[in-house]
Amino acid sequence: MTDTEVDLAALYAAHHLQMVRLARLLVDDTASAEDVVQDAFLGLHRRQHQLRDPGAAVGYIRQAVVNQARSQLRRRRTVRAHLRVAEPEIGPAADADLMLSEEHREVLQAVNKLPERQREVLILRFWSGLSEAEIADTMGVSKGTVKSQASRAMKTLHQYLEEARA
Repeated sequence: MTDTEVDLAALYAAHHLQMVRLARLLVDDTASAEDVVQDAFLGLHRRQHQLRDPGAAVGYIRQAVVNQARSQLRRRRTVRAHLRVAEPEIGPAADADLMLSEEHREVLQAVNKLPERQREVLILRFWSGLSEAEIADTMGVSKGTVKSQASRAMKTLHQYLEEARA
């Protein structure tokens, strides 16, 4: 290694944690902070031959972390702005309660009569849109349990609705 080269391994070992802490304060997310720091060190690796003073490497890394964090925050703002345009938050219509059909009210009442586990499975599946695996993880049960509870819930729900219509 020449006098103009930076010992990246030593620099990383000595300053990585400090840079992650800095980035964490800037981006408020540990995973993003680690990505920011990795990108900063990668940038130094790519441009170390352009670094005039190897002693300035820590300053270079710190500045790169700040710049990368700013870029990360800009990307977040852009994504959030586009999401708001693509999926605007629309509140319920003023007459939403009137528009809720009798059938929907019956279904909600029937769902509320279900045993707790069956009700949770249906809510997670149909209202939250989770997969069987996600429901199993959320509830701490097996996928088989989710399937059987969903099947029982649908059968019971059907019976409740038939009784209500009779």
